[in-house]
Amino acid sequence: MTSVRDVVINARRIVVKVGSSSLTSADGGLDPHRVDGIVDTLAARVGAGVEIVLVSSGAIATGLPTLGVTKRPRDLATQQALASVGQSRLISRYQHSLERYNIVAGQVLLTSGDMEVEETRLNAKSAMDKLVSLRVLPIVNENDTVATAEIRFGDNDRLAALVAVLVEADALVLLSDVDALYDMPPTKRGAKRIDTVPLGADLSDVEVGGSSSTVGTGGAVTKVGAAKLATESGVSVLLTSTDNVSAALEGQAVGTWFESE
Repeated sequence: MTSVRDVVINARRIVVKVGSSSLTSADGGLDPHRVDGIVDTLAARVGAGVEIVLVSSGAIATGLPTLGVTKRPRDLATQQALASVGQSRLISRYQHSLERYNIVAGQVLLTSGDMEVEETRLNAKSAMDKLVSLRVLPIVNENDTVATAEIRFGDNDRLAALVAVLVEADALVLLSDVDALYDMPPTKRGAKRIDTVPLGADLSDVEVGGSSSTVGTGGAVTKVGAAKLATESGVSVLLTSTDNVSAALEGQAVGTWFESE
């Protein structure tokens, strides 16, 4: 059986997903130091010849303090306005950080409909293929400004899984504020980390929950669902915390590994 280390170390292409809670500070705004930490690790892998596609949440969270909004709104129109303001600032911050390594960021905004129509899906793949060949870091996010409630991905974990399958990645790394999948919420006494999840494993006895973040929409439920989607299509998945991003991309045995074979 191929080990976690072998799959990640030998990967030609990796999709990395980072959530809003991993990019923001206590006041809900974008934290430059957190962005720099993620970029440092991604740049190291790009420098080693690995093709990286980053799926990054954070547009709405970045827009919150800019427009003086104190918490994530429920109505779609305000979310769209915040995303419109926040997305450009998010990409600008990534680009500012990437310039330390002479890497250019390329923005890719997708809707659920783009992934359902063959022509636009293949166009998206061609664009990302070309970007990585030019040593550009594609930064993918849902196009929140135009997406309607009926056609949204729902969370960027699912988007990341779809992108990983689309670009034929060797691995998908899902980063959050929790270091792994546990058999129950890790805040509960006696919670045990799950090291490996075989393909097709029954996780019905695992107690998972939604997001506890005020700026994010995911949580363990969406990550497990995304891992199932990716692994069933042949892409292995590593779930761990943003603090472990360097160890994860170095192939160390951190987090929870979802096998694809």
